[in-house]
Amino acid sequence: MIDLIKRYKWWLFGIIFLGGLASWFEGWRSYHEHSQDAVILAASRKHGVEPALVKAVVWRESWFNPNAKGTSGEVGLMQIMKDTAGDWATAQRVQMFTHHQLFDPAMNTDCGAWYLRKLLMRYRGTDNPVVYALAAYNAGPGRVAKWSQGSAATNSVEFLQQMNFPGTKKYVITVSERYQHYKRTSPAKPGW
Repeated sequence: MIDLIKRYKWWLFGIIFLGGLASWFEGWRSYHEHSQDAVILAASRKHGVEPALVKAVVWRESWFNPNAKGTSGEVGLMQIMKDTAGDWATAQRVQMFTHHQLFDPAMNTDCGAWYLRKLLMRYRGTDNPVVYALAAYNAGPGRVAKWSQGSAATNSVEFLQQMNFPGTKKYVITVSERYQHYKRTSPAKPGW
């Protein structure tokens, strides 16, 4: 047995090293993925949006990085655009607001959850408001109106088929899948 260990010691060392590395990576990923749970839960509670949905959007938009910046001026965890931020600041009566303040995770998720709630309410007459809201979050309500013709106005399957932006379609599908994942693995605390 000792001869066998001596013969394959580098292979054994490699296997142990890779196992340790995989364990470290999984711990880091888990910590990172839960690093914003408190602010997500607070914003979800305040605006009546499921925490799993807010978390799925944060996952896709910034991978939980509060300092994320997009190419079109969107910032923070939920990649908030300047116009959306201005509407939120006015509606929430935020005094002396600047777009730069949205690098604060609590303020960013509050704004993003507010906007998601607004979109979910806008499309509540559909069979799946989440699909329409996610499309509007990504591509804007104007584009959603163009894709919502005929039966696609209320049927989310038809709506996705009429969507001619592959990036937005992929966004809606991946965030919806992640939303379902978080509903199963990160259930809301009582009274969210």
